[in-house]
Amino acid sequence: MKDTLGVLLAGGAGERLYPLTRDRAKPAVTFGGIYRIIDVTLSNCVNSDLRRVYILTQYKALSLNRHIREGWNIVAREMGEFVEVLPPMKRVSDQWYQGTADAVYQNIYSIGSEQPKHVLILSGDHIYKMNYGLMLRQHLDSAADVTLAVIDVDPDETYRYGVMDVDRNNQVIGFEEKPTFTKLRSPGNPTKVPASMGVYLFNTDVLIPILLKDAEDESSSHDFGKDIIPRMLDDYRVYAYNFVDENKKEALYWRDVGTLEAYYEANMDVVSISPVFNLYDEAWRIRTHQRQYPPAKFVFEEPGRTGTALDSIVSAGCIVSGGTVRFSILSPDVRVNSYSEVDASILFSHVNVGRHCRIRRAIIDRHVHIPEGTSIGYDPDSDREKYFVTESGITVVTRDYSLFENPRVTEDYFMSE
Repeated sequence: MKDTLGVLLAGGAGERLYPLTRDRAKPAVTFGGIYRIIDVTLSNCVNSDLRRVYILTQYKALSLNRHIREGWNIVAREMGEFVEVLPPMKRVSDQWYQGTADAVYQNIYSIGSEQPKHVLILSGDHIYKMNYGLMLRQHLDSAADVTLAVIDVDPDETYRYGVMDVDRNNQVIGFEEKPTFTKLRSPGNPTKVPASMGVYLFNTDVLIPILLKDAEDESSSHDFGKDIIPRMLDDYRVYAYNFVDENKKEALYWRDVGTLEAYYEANMDVVSISPVFNLYDEAWRIRTHQRQYPPAKFVFEEPGRTGTALDSIVSAGCIVSGGTVRFSILSPDVRVNSYSEVDASILFSHVNVGRHCRIRRAIIDRHVHIPEGTSIGYDPDSDREKYFVTESGITVVTRDYSLFENPRVTEDYFMSE
């Protein structure tokens, strides 16, 4: 991997994850209590011995930049290793990034300055465990110009992905971008369709001229799935790499958390007794930056007023003070007060739940105070008048939607009963 440069795309606006992306970049959204979404892909890089990574940012990147600076300054600069944020510089264009390929093209000088033999294009909003070194090994063995990571999906899901026609030798001979219907099927499983995971491994001497040519094409949308890959099939050796899952579960785990429903479900996947996505695997650690908080605390042992958390993740600094938490995720520094119930929900950091509250199937953004007696997730029509509710009934509460915003959170506020 020493001759490979990682380019992690983290600049999307994240409209489908709104309102969680109203004030932050999508890869900076909290995941699994203590992590950010981008930590999963960055951990894959480190675990794969990929130690040169550019992160391309664009929209609302302040918290993302700060997280990378504070939490990912772990590689050896003196050895030429780095995890570095590249903001839009408009060095070769007067436009903001017009697509995934254009984002890479606009940083073509930074990529060229590292002189890598291979460039690995990654996305900052996917949840999965993957050893990119295995993908590189197949790429070299097949003498490919570009290799696409592939996972089989159901035919009724193809509208969400770029899907491809793959022969018995894993060479890609056809590609369709998000078709509503396709006759393509996996050579190994005729009930499935090979779908792109948004992970592309290019030879640098192939990638650079292709990006230059695409930049000059006014008809192009400058996207890898829509433009670059389909146009390469006739003239280049394009291969598929079947996803090898380091999550070590019966079913392969890869999730695009670009929507609120997908994001919610991925978080719930880490909560179960035998987590579908395992955060506790010492052989494949997911790392992050954590601020210093005291240990989690559970107080009161009285009938009807017992601090309890069942089948849940409770992060440092949390106090469950006479409330009950079930199948939920509490991020750092959350307070659940007496007689309140939190069920199947995700609470971001610095949330305070007042007494006698009922919260179900909700996502509560950071620094939100839930007033005493509030009910969320039990009456969708009522919730829609105050909060953001998805079609599947997940209620998202942000500071501007909440009934009361506490702009100044003090230590006494969180320690008070």
